[in-house]
Amino acid sequence: MILLNTWQTPFGLAPFDRILDSDFSPAMDKALEIALAGILEIAESSEIPTFENTIIAQEVAESVLEQVASVFYTLAGCDSNVVREELQREFAPKISAYSSTVSSNKKLFERIEYLWSNRSSLNLSPEQERVLMLTHRSFVRAGSQLKGKAADRMAQIKSRLATLGTNFTQNLLADERDWFLNLTDADLLGLPDFVVASARAAGQEKGANGPVVTLSRSLTVPFLQFSERRDLREIVYKAWTSRGANGGATDNRNAATETLELRHEKATLLGFDCFADFKLTTEMAKTPRRVRELLMEVWAPAKACADIDAKILEKMMEKDGIRGPLKAWDWRYYAEKRRLADHNLNETELKPYLKLEQMIAAAFDCASRLFGLSFKEVKQPLYHPDARVWEVSRNGRHLALFIGDYFARSSKRSGAWCSALQSQRKKPDMRSPIVINVCNFAKPIEGEVPLLSFDDARTLFHEFGHALHQMLSAVTYSAVSGTSVARDFVELPSQLYEHWLEQPEVLQKFAIHAETGEPMPRDLLKRMLGAANFDMGFQTVEYIASALVDLTFHEGPAPVDIMARQTEILSEINMPDAIGMRHATPQFAHVFAGDGYSSAYYSYMWSEVMDADAFASFESLGGAFDPERAQSLHDCILSKGGSEDAEQLYLAFRGRMPDASALLKNRGLD
Repeated sequence: MILLNTWQTPFGLAPFDRILDSDFSPAMDKALEIALAGILEIAESSEIPTFENTIIAQEVAESVLEQVASVFYTLAGCDSNVVREELQREFAPKISAYSSTVSSNKKLFERIEYLWSNRSSLNLSPEQERVLMLTHRSFVRAGSQLKGKAADRMAQIKSRLATLGTNFTQNLLADERDWFLNLTDADLLGLPDFVVASARAAGQEKGANGPVVTLSRSLTVPFLQFSERRDLREIVYKAWTSRGANGGATDNRNAATETLELRHEKATLLGFDCFADFKLTTEMAKTPRRVRELLMEVWAPAKACADIDAKILEKMMEKDGIRGPLKAWDWRYYAEKRRLADHNLNETELKPYLKLEQMIAAAFDCASRLFGLSFKEVKQPLYHPDARVWEVSRNGRHLALFIGDYFARSSKRSGAWCSALQSQRKKPDMRSPIVINVCNFAKPIEGEVPLLSFDDARTLFHEFGHALHQMLSAVTYSAVSGTSVARDFVELPSQLYEHWLEQPEVLQKFAIHAETGEPMPRDLLKRMLGAANFDMGFQTVEYIASALVDLTFHEGPAPVDIMARQTEILSEINMPDAIGMRHATPQFAHVFAGDGYSSAYYSYMWSEVMDADAFASFESLGGAFDPERAQSLHDCILSKGGSEDAEQLYLAFRGRMPDASALLKNRGLD
């Protein structure tokens, strides 16, 4: 089976052109069989446990499984189809059962416990001791110390959570894929050319006779910004915010409730009062109280700013002859008009200067100046024609492969993310990373130049910051490679990298007009950067509301009515009526498609406290490209992965921990 082989391909990249959907089920079954046999061999070994024959041996045992899973889940997220969706449903309980079998193997855990108890006499390196600690902790948190009925129940919980997460993702994708609104020429009134072009391209993809609005964020948001048709804005907004809550087979509300119930039960089985306590113990924040304190510290000035803005927008609406109140489908439209009035700036003027190709080049150029990286596009078979791949090198030495998959399509799940087909490591064998950035930018009709909004460009830089964390990793073991760090630390490199997009010298070089080839005029550049914090009250409120709902949901037993509880939480913080949560519960994939960000959506803001402070350290010395600071960022954070505690990594880079003052200043809320 091709999926089980060692691939004799350039850079070890998966041979996507030779992999069939029919290959996955037998390959996954065989990979699970190989992995389990390897684990049992470790557990039954009569040899005295060592780091190599127990910890590293597990990684070797699971290498084929990792290879098969990385390829499949890349395809499932980036280019799904009916067969792959069915395979996801098939694999979820199988992988969960394997995981439970491993974590409940008492002999295996005894070997890990032996190593942990005797670690001081094993002559381990600091990184080995860190890997051992993480391994021991993960087994304990997976329920390895549970016995009897409690152990059986934990296995059932994990299996059901895996199925629920898969279903949540697929339901959301189905709602996003199936809904679109046909537009007539009259419906295009007020829409700039780039939105019309995107709507026509979306219509072609949907097989419609004309332009359409889909539920892709890259089309929905600009439609809400520019459409003069308030009735159509309302239709689109309500469709967008009701994903996963339309009744029928794709409704996510019951799945979200059951997920919360099972997470709470899991936490109590492990001796915690609630899931938030369980989850946050291993993060930088440590406790729900510290998370809430940060969120509320920023909430107060953000809401005050948003309330002032709402009154201004409502007056603008009244001038158009529309009586209040301001609605959620009005906010972006009038905010865009206000941005034009206050800053003489609109998306139509900006977008021709933000070509996708130039923004990719800008991200690469900054990485070259900061870290000495070189990028060369290469031709290799990938999983979709839109995906592209670059070889990344430094001083002539191969470092990584970087795959960029930038355009929205109905087969791709929404949002933007970074993942790795292969993570960096030195042992048990040398391996260079293969990293993927996935975005959902609007694809133009054939022959047109792909253009980005400034928010799109920021997303591109954000995800590339994650990619740098993977590509610059220089650790020994993949367990602590790249982004294998605390959840509330993982967003630091990505959010920090966004700052380089805002540097005038970067934009003057790469913000080139798509038709004339002229650089962005200095006046426009000044106006754009001057509006960087425009509408920040809205942006901060919609984010914190989601983070607080997530946190509160996990601080106790699951609510009987999850949507009623969401409403109560928003009422308790006096959520403005005209601002919706960034992610309402039925479409909150960060939290319910898996537990990566469950009780941890606050992580973006926790990391932002650090990224604002970290970039200030560049500005206080030689500027954005200060070589000393860049080297320190590389050596103390990007190359270290999770080989040391996150707080220690930041202290090594900055010398102290920050407070929220830099964040408030950065957002213009101080």
